[in-house]
Amino acid sequence: MAAKLGILRMRRLEDTFIPVLKKCNTVRLLKRIHAQIEKFSLMQSNFLLTRMLEICDQTGEIEYGNSLFARVADPNIFLYNTMIRAYTRNQMYLSTITLYESMLSRFEILPDRFTYPFVIRSIGGMSDACLGKQIHGHVCKFGLIDDSMVKNCFLDMYVKCDAMAEAHKVFDEMSDRDVVTWNSLISGHMRLGQVRKAQTMFDAMQCKNIVSWTVMISGYTKNGCFGEALDVFRAMQMAGVQPDWVSLVTVLPACAQLGALELGRWVHFYAERRGFLTSTRVCNALIEMYTKCGGVGHALQLFGTMEEPDVVSWSTMIGGLANHGRAREAIELFEEMQKADVKPNEITFIGLLSACSHAGLLEDGLRYFQLMESGYNVKPGVEHYGCMVDLLGRTGYVDQALEFIRGMRMKPESAIWGSLLSSCRSHRDLETAMVAAEHLVELEPGDTGNLVLLANIYADLGKWGEVLRMRKAMRGEGMRGRRPGCSLIEVDSVVEEFVAGDDLKACSGEVFQMLGVVALHQREETLDAVIVLDD
Repeated sequence: MAAKLGILRMRRLEDTFIPVLKKCNTVRLLKRIHAQIEKFSLMQSNFLLTRMLEICDQTGEIEYGNSLFARVADPNIFLYNTMIRAYTRNQMYLSTITLYESMLSRFEILPDRFTYPFVIRSIGGMSDACLGKQIHGHVCKFGLIDDSMVKNCFLDMYVKCDAMAEAHKVFDEMSDRDVVTWNSLISGHMRLGQVRKAQTMFDAMQCKNIVSWTVMISGYTKNGCFGEALDVFRAMQMAGVQPDWVSLVTVLPACAQLGALELGRWVHFYAERRGFLTSTRVCNALIEMYTKCGGVGHALQLFGTMEEPDVVSWSTMIGGLANHGRAREAIELFEEMQKADVKPNEITFIGLLSACSHAGLLEDGLRYFQLMESGYNVKPGVEHYGCMVDLLGRTGYVDQALEFIRGMRMKPESAIWGSLLSSCRSHRDLETAMVAAEHLVELEPGDTGNLVLLANIYADLGKWGEVLRMRKAMRGEGMRGRRPGCSLIEVDSVVEEFVAGDDLKACSGEVFQMLGVVALHQREETLDAVIVLDD
């Protein structure tokens, strides 16, 4: 009788605290409630502790929640699940697995369908396929494998672990495949560069949503298939699916790479009409597209309308100005960035140093290179050293450029030695050129491009015997040429690619005929100019 009265009294006290805990949304208030719960000896109440742990999860105070959980002598499945969920949501994946193992050691408690989704997500976060297979066996053992939510979690976990064969096995066993399931598999194939498998699955989908289309566009863009990304974007519109801001952010890099300015401008107008220009990410993608497609004026105009440009906005705009030879404007924009209290990052300084290099601003370049570490604690990387080597070489300080390379914190890459070799040709410095060429041949033993550049330097100096020796070396076994150059042009929203030496296009005859006409007109204009000068 006394035991029953004790239980009734405890339940009444629990009922008193529940409304108070429901209104609690801060740890400070929770600690005050905690003190009262301690006062009434209710710290072993799984009911109250579950709600307290939920508050810790919502406020991110996991360590406090962990201390509460550790004091419970006999936690039930609800308390375990709440703690597992809190660990997972706060990316404490190892703690999730440790707690799950602890729960299994208590034979009176069995995991349920609410336990495994978070355990499986933690394994996905750890990218541990072997552990995932073990947990898969546990789920089968406890008879929960037919739960659709658990199966979806397993499929997503295997995809994140790059175990696509296992992911497809789970997919094949699923009777209820929703669009999220399909999207997860397609995304996995795209991430691994398996674009054909992703396209095959996409084509087989009966019901596609905006995420499905966006995953395809993003996947093609990240795998360098920019033309295919634009094709999917157009197909999405033809299917009557309106792009959202995420779709625009994924297609704009493809426009930038292909120089598809017309489509990029259409995206800009569409984003403005739909109110997407309030998104910094959309504006940043548009700025990058404009700068890479030659529309730096449009990029500046858009940048000027942004209320709070972030470090990506500033860096993209500075880099864009630098690439278009507008070095002074890039430097002025950097000064404005500093006044706006936006901290520059390594990308910002690449654009800034590149601007100094293109304009031959040696003093400015040296000053900003020193400012990186002293002012903003940004350690110079290979790209920053490359900019400085190029700047020193362009301004005639070839010996100093070589010393700069030798003082690098990391091993110089072939691009840095190549930059030095180019500077040596401009300033006819054969001795330093030999040093650069020696390193290039060591780093890229099969590339004839480096030997061509060295041969050109010998030719400039009239050393024809050395030129002949280089040519013989280039004809040697194992040498490969550089990838042929290509040009892209957008006509009626279709991007055409022309590769040097490729005459297989259907329109090649017309192109060469038109080039002949242009060349003829050019010769006539030159002749007219000569006649005028003679007169």
